[in-house]
Amino acid sequence: MYCYTVEKAMSEKITDNFRLHEFRCKDGTDVPEELMDNVRLLCENLQVLRDHIQKPIRVISGYRSPKYNRRIGGARRSQHMTAKAADIKVSGMSPKEVKDVIVDLIKQGKMHPGGIGLYTTFTHYDVRGRNARWYGKGIKDDRP
Repeated sequence: MYCYTVEKAMSEKITDNFRLHEFRCKDGTDVPEELMDNVRLLCENLQVLRDHIQKPIRVISGYRSPKYNRRIGGARRSQHMTAKAADIKVSGMSPKEVKDVIVDLIKQGKMHPGGIGLYTTFTHYDVRGRNARWYGKGIKDDRP
C-alpha cells in the first residue's frame, strides 16, 4: 500500500519548472486542497513566462494563510490567500523588465489576464482573470 505524505505532496511537480513547495506559506501552512486548481493555473502561466525569458524564476511569496497575510500587512482581499498570486524575482532582470514581459505576454494572449504589481525588489503576478496594475509601496514579504 502506498502512503501519500505531506512531504511527497509538497514536492509535487506542477509544471516543468515549478513545484508545489515553492508556493507554501512562509508560516508553514500548505496550500489548501481546495485551492490546488488556482495554484496549478498560476504555475502554468509562470511556466509560460519562464519558457519565454529562458531564466529561472524565484517565487518569494505564493500562498498566504489569512493570518499570515494580516501579519505582514497584505491587502485585505489579497490574491495570495486564494493561491492565485506569486511575488517573483528573476536574476538578471529588474522588476520592471519582468512586469513589461508579463504585460506583453498577456497582450499576446499567452498568459492569463491578471494583476501585476511593480515593487522595488520584485514583481507580483496573479491570475484573477482581469487586468489590474499597481505600484507597491513596501517590500512586504521579500525576506528569506
